[in-house]
Amino acid sequence: MTKIIGIGEMAISNKLNDKIKTFALGSCLGITAYSPIRRVGGIIHIALPRPARREDAVDRYCYYVTTGLPYFIKQFSSEYGCQKNELVIRIFGGAESLRKNDTFNVGRHNLEVTKKILDELDLGIHYEETGATVSRTIELEVASGDINIWHQNMII
Repeated sequence: MTKIIGIGEMAISNKLNDKIKTFALGSCLGITAYSPIRRVGGIIHIALPRPARREDAVDRYCYYVTTGLPYFIKQFSSEYGCQKNELVIRIFGGAESLRKNDTFNVGRHNLEVTKKILDELDLGIHYEETGATVSRTIELEVASGDINIWHQNMII
């Protein structure tokens, strides 16, 4: 079964015929984690580095790197018994803006904060496909941990 997740959502599964998919990773990040030992995999689709106000993250914690990423990783241990050192972490998205003089640089900031939090969690990045000006759709196959990637040029 294919589980589709949207912006600010996550899914984790240990069902071998499951696939988890998210679409249109522009400046957003799709972060995957996979345990080859337990055959558990998941994706979180994050939009912004951090909430402007703490209360913004109460109901939408997966929307932000600072609140969603630690929660996502914690679910692997608390719900599926995975150890952090067995997780294969891959990140996708974080595209550059097509606009000149984009002061927000959301994609770049998402990447910076993600790498900082992964470092704080003592997790390395096993694969990264980020930046450029492409939108990415990713799909994780739970049985193998394989990632399928589709690319599309971004347009304004």
